[in-house]
Amino acid sequence: MDDITFAVLGTGGIGRRALDLPRHKDGLTPVAACDRHGIAVDPDGLDVDELLAATAGDAAGGDARADGGAGGGRPADGRAGGGAEAGGAAVERGGVAASAQAEPTETPIDDAIAASDAFDAVLLALPNLEHDFVPRVTDRFVEAGYEGVVVDVLKRSRVIGMLDERADDFEEAGITVVCGAGATPGFLTGAAAIAAQSFVEVESVEIWWGVGLESGYEDNRGTVREDIAHLDGYDLDAVRDLSDEEIEGIVDAHGGVLEFRDMEHADDALLERAGICDAADVTVGGVLDVRSDEKPTTTTVRVTGRTFDGETATNTFELGDETSMAANVNGPALGYLTAAVRRNRAGDYGVLGPAELMPRF
Repeated sequence: MDDITFAVLGTGGIGRRALDLPRHKDGLTPVAACDRHGIAVDPDGLDVDELLAATAGDAAGGDARADGGAGGGRPADGRAGGGAEAGGAAVERGGVAASAQAEPTETPIDDAIAASDAFDAVLLALPNLEHDFVPRVTDRFVEAGYEGVVVDVLKRSRVIGMLDERADDFEEAGITVVCGAGATPGFLTGAAAIAAQSFVEVESVEIWWGVGLESGYEDNRGTVREDIAHLDGYDLDAVRDLSDEEIEGIVDAHGGVLEFRDMEHADDALLERAGICDAADVTVGGVLDVRSDEKPTTTTVRVTGRTFDGETATNTFELGDETSMAANVNGPALGYLTAAVRRNRAGDYGVLGPAELMPRF
């Protein structure tokens, strides 16, 4: 298949690694990247070394309260943040705008959409700290007449339904959307769907993940914020309004190790829409260590079911403890992106989940 060009919206931890990974794979070329400060576009391929060096130390691009990995606050009009602080005062040139390839902007997503003729696919590395934020971003691609692939790494179950409600619009526009295409949901959702093939009835799916982030909150603001919203006593609204200092205080209060149980995680909705099992039969939990790259627990998928000959068994899938979050999120995300471009070029539009599509290596 022909080479694939893609854009990354949001240059927090996930976005930066998505730009870096294609240097180790053939056929993928990042041609655009934006955060709230600026946008860089080069149809021949970005100078990733220069871009990452220019944004080093500013991985989240500043205030992460509204869109995290996109690098900052989002105005009420739905844009993914701008190059201005509250009150309209100009911000210092930082984030992507610090790159020699970039231009500062107050409308980064609109500018990315305007440049969409340069790319086949877009990875939305935007933490969804408002339930309908990413779905509304996809609306803007539809309205602009974009034809191509949109891949997200959404975590919340209820957001999958919002994208499904837009399926007809995507099909009419010629857009193929892959939702929840990271590690979990994503890679592990797909693993559960394969493990379920041994059974005629799936009784339960248990996903238990472990992530170590020695680089800490500073380089992973969006990810950590979204996860904290799953702790008892917190939700997305509460977490979105917390300052960075308050988030770091929560991390400190837990000794840097956060444990989650019965998360509202999109694996359940994605497995149900693929016909694997009922959403109620899926449980997701895990442990996040913000101060160590060593995983605090082994990431495991356990699928229990009944075989056609009446036996009950459990199929188990484990990730190697040596694989990092970056490898397990960005590798699958770009693998799903590659597979989706293939489907899109064949005229297959609409919404797909990671249990319905095999990522392409």
